[in-house]
Amino acid sequence: MPMLETIYGHVQPLHWLVLAPHPDDAEIGAGGTLLRLAHAGRATGILELTRGEGGTQGDPETRVQECREAARLLQLSWRGQLGLPDGELRDTPQDARTLAAALRTVRPATLVVPHHKDRHPDHFGAYHLAKRAVHLSALKKADVPGEPHRVSRVLLYQGNADIAPNLLVDVEAVMPEWEQAILAHVSQFSGAAISETVTPEIIERRKARLMYWGTLGRRRYCEGFEVEEPLVVAPEQW
Repeated sequence: MPMLETIYGHVQPLHWLVLAPHPDDAEIGAGGTLLRLAHAGRATGILELTRGEGGTQGDPETRVQECREAARLLQLSWRGQLGLPDGELRDTPQDARTLAAALRTVRPATLVVPHHKDRHPDHFGAYHLAKRAVHLSALKKADVPGEPHRVSRVLLYQGNADIAPNLLVDVEAVMPEWEQAILAHVSQFSGAAISETVTPEIIERRKARLMYWGTLGRRRYCEGFEVEEPLVVAPEQW
């Protein structure tokens, strides 16, 4: 049965938690934002839903070591793995309860999940699984261990398909640290190119995307997210 495992830091309430179907997904999609938050003193974390055991390159033991090094470089407060089966992520009642229990453990205010618009079944499966888990986590009578926890907001990040973000984060100042954190996943980003993301060209490819989004936001580099529900803002802070 899958169990929540801490691989870096210690369990604590988090300001931001990024769900990653596989090791390295969070760094690619939201690593710059995690660095900005850590620099601002916020508690940040990543939860891998699988150990990436089905990947063409690397093995679970190697990849967990890479995750620890990337966590150090990202200055995360906590990083964990849930141990769901790689290649089989989907919205099932049992897996949703397992993830809901994890959310009740680290109690994130903001949860960042893969976008459902993606070619990889684990990515859109993770989106639907996360949506049910967020719902269950908040229900007092749900069959889920731990005290109920309501996530304040959910953001979606890009995986392998194009998205149209409606929230941009300026990450120019943390780009060197972001690059180091991604390249900590040596097994994935050295050697042969397997896909558009598992490739030695990952930094070049992603920087092109971040620069494009930066152009939209009149910045040099931006990470992009999609918000499905309206955000309340204080206009006097603009």
